[in-house]
Amino acid sequence: MWVVKIGGSLSHEPTLRQWLTELCEVGGGRVVIVPGGGDFADKVRQYQSEWRFDDLTAHNMCLLAMTQYAILMQGVLPELVLASSEAKIRRALRDGHVAVWMPTALMRDTPDAMSNWDTTSDSLAAWLSTMLNAERLIVVKSCPISEDERLETLAEAGVVDRRFVDYVNEANYVVDLFNKDNVALMRDRLLNMPVT
Repeated sequence: MWVVKIGGSLSHEPTLRQWLTELCEVGGGRVVIVPGGGDFADKVRQYQSEWRFDDLTAHNMCLLAMTQYAILMQGVLPELVLASSEAKIRRALRDGHVAVWMPTALMRDTPDAMSNWDTTSDSLAAWLSTMLNAERLIVVKSCPISEDERLETLAEAGVVDRRFVDYVNEANYVVDLFNKDNVALMRDRLLNMPVT
């Protein structure tokens, strides 16, 4: 199984439909999509700056932001199956579908290590990959990605969040960062993925 995190920055890109279509065509039963927060999460930052509420509130709102992007994705491609729990993800995959994760179960009443701005949808995708025992995590970004760029450098530059490196440091899955234009490369790798 692969986890494919599609950045919120693609929410206004024509390539979003291409990513979703290709993942559905070749990834049925094998792919879980993690949505970024995009404009929805940017609004949370704006409201937090205006109203000065705590990071726990912002965290819960950002999980809803990711959920809105998940619903948007299914609106673009109705074949996608929305899934808010591990059981629902696994059921969607068993049925041969591509699941889109809605992380509402991670909403919290009290702060924890995840409920801050250092942990964004990138780290949540890594967390989900570990929980699902995924074989690969692909993080799709709209900015250019150099193949030999170290994750630490990308975290320092803000391409991935600060906690991402900690989440994937000892992962037993492959981590790839793709530019939005690398749809064909993703398709090729997915087609050549051994069926388990």
